[in-house]
Amino acid sequence: MSEARFAPGQLVRHKRFEYRGVVVDVDATFQLSDEWYEQVARSRPPRDQPWYHVLVHEADHMTYVAERHLERDESDQPVTHPQVDEYFGEFRDGRYRTRQTVN
Repeated sequence: MSEARFAPGQLVRHKRFEYRGVVVDVDATFQLSDEWYEQVARSRPPRDQPWYHVLVHEADHMTYVAERHLERDESDQPVTHPQVDEYFGEFRDGRYRTRQTVN
């Protein structure tokens, strides 16, 4: 298992499919079902490395992506997605700030 390169609020780009997005959550290792992996993860990325939940720019879905398929998004531009406000507060210096919860 390796340490995650990206954190929630960070902008990323998919290396192959070239979509932009923002990381919402990080799993230290693959956490979905074997069936999902067999059907969706066709390139067979390692399960023992970090995987990311990513809100896709100009879309309304979230993806689950292996770290090896992601790189930092250098645009430093906000992501347009209907759920951004549910996860994040302000966008500053090319990064989203996670919402502060008050108990």
